Amino acid sequence: MTNAFVEDLRWRGMVHDIMPGTEEQLSKGMTSAYIGFDPTSDSLHIGSLVPIILLVHLEKAGHKPYALVGGATGMIGDPSGKSDERNLLDEVALAKNVAGIKSVLSRFLNFDSTEKNAPRLVNNYDWMKNFSFIDFARDVGKRITVNYMMSKDSVKKRFSGEEGSVGMSFTEFTYQLIQGYDFYHLYKHENVILQMGGSDQWGNITTGTELVRRMNVGEEAKAYAMTCPLITKADGSKFGKSEGGNIWLDPDKTSVYKFYQFWLNTSDEDAEKYIKIFTFLDKEAIETLIAEHQDAPHLRNLQKRLAEEVTTFVHSKDDFENAERASNILFSSSFKQDIKTLNETMFLEVFEGVPLAEISKSEFEEGVDMIAALAAKTNFLNSNGEARRALKENSISVNKEKVGEDHILSADDLINGKYIILNKGKKNTYIIKVTA
Repeated sequence: MTNAFVEDLRWRGMVHDIMPGTEEQLSKGMTSAYIGFDPTSDSLHIGSLVPIILLVHLEKAGHKPYALVGGATGMIGDPSGKSDERNLLDEVALAKNVAGIKSVLSRFLNFDSTEKNAPRLVNNYDWMKNFSFIDFARDVGKRITVNYMMSKDSVKKRFSGEEGSVGMSFTEFTYQLIQGYDFYHLYKHENVILQMGGSDQWGNITTGTELVRRMNVGEEAKAYAMTCPLITKADGSKFGKSEGGNIWLDPDKTSVYKFYQFWLNTSDEDAEKYIKIFTFLDKEAIETLIAEHQDAPHLRNLQKRLAEEVTTFVHSKDDFENAERASNILFSSSFKQDIKTLNETMFLEVFEGVPLAEISKSEFEEGVDMIAALAAKTNFLNSNGEARRALKENSISVNKEKVGEDHILSADDLINGKYIILNKGKKNTYIIKVTA
C-alpha cells in the first residue's frame, strides 16, 4: 500500500497540517484513525461533511475509520474557535443529540460491516462516565503541564481577550485533556494511532498525541495527527449557511430541494474548489469538468455536477432527480402542466417560506375573483385598489400565466388539488391553499 490516500487528499486541498511520520505510517498498511463529532445539535450540517468525507476516503483506501460521538466532551464544550463559553446541555438534550448524530453518521459509514477495516462508532461517555475527578487528576492531569496547555492557540486567544473573549472557565480548560484522553483510550484499547479533524482542532489533537506518548512510559508509543482546512467561501462569507441558517444533512431540517439549490448556486470560484472536496470524482474527471466549465461558464455544468454528486451522496439518487426536476420546472415553458407533476412534499419544499393564505373550499367553490384573491381574501396586497392597478398593469400571473381582472379562480387552477401560485411581477410570489 502506498500513501496515495494522503496524495489524493493533498490534491483535493484537504490537508492543512500533518505530523511527521504520518504518511509513512499510512503507507505501511491498514491504519486505524478517528475523528470526533461533538453533539451540540441533534443533527450535523454541511460543515461536518468534510470530516465525514475524510472517514469515507480513509475506508476506501483500506484503513479503518472510527467516528467518535462526544457524549462526554459534549457536556463541556470545545473552546476552539469560540470567544465565549457554550451553554451546557442537560442529559436529556445531550442523549437526543448523540442519537441524532449516530443516525446521521450511519448513513455514510456502515457500522454493521464485517470487513476487516469496517467502520466503528464509539461514544467517549462510555469510558469517561465512571472516571472520578481524583482519578482523572492523578492519572491524566499530572501528565500534561499547564504551560503546555496554555501554549495552545484555542486557549491563548481566550486568555488574551482576542475577538471579544471573556476568558475561559476551568471546565473548558479541561476540554483538551479529555479529548487527549480519548486518543489515549482508543490507542490503548483499539490500536487507533491517528486522529484527524479540522485545522482548528490541531491543538487538541496534538495534546492527544503527547498524552499517548507520556502515558506509555517505557513503551514505544507512536501517535499521529492530520487536519484539513476549514472551508471558506471566496467572498469571505461563512460556508454552510444560507439566509435561513445552517444547511443541515437531515431533510426535515433542510429540505432536499433547498440542499440541492445551495450547491447549484455556488460561485464559479467556489465550485472549482468544492468539486474536489465534496465529491469522490477522480482527478481526471474533475479536471475535465473544470476545463469544460472554464470554456463555457454560462452553462454552469460544474455547479450542476457538484449539486448532483453531493445531493446523491447525502440523500439519494431519487432525491436528487426530484430536486433537479423541481428546479427545472420553475423555468419550464409548460410550467402550468409540469408543476402539477410534483408531489405535495416537493411542491412545499420548492415554495418554502413563500407567503401562504388559506381559503376554505366552500368559499373557493363560490368563485374567487382576482381582486379578492390578491387583497380581501389573502391580504397579499394592501387594498383592492392596489390589486386592481396590478391587474391593469398586466403584472399578475396565476401559475405563471398572465391573467386580468376578469379571471375567476377555478378547479383548473389547482395544483395537487389545493394550491395556486400567484405572482406579482418577477419577484413577488404568493401561495393560496384551498382547505377542506
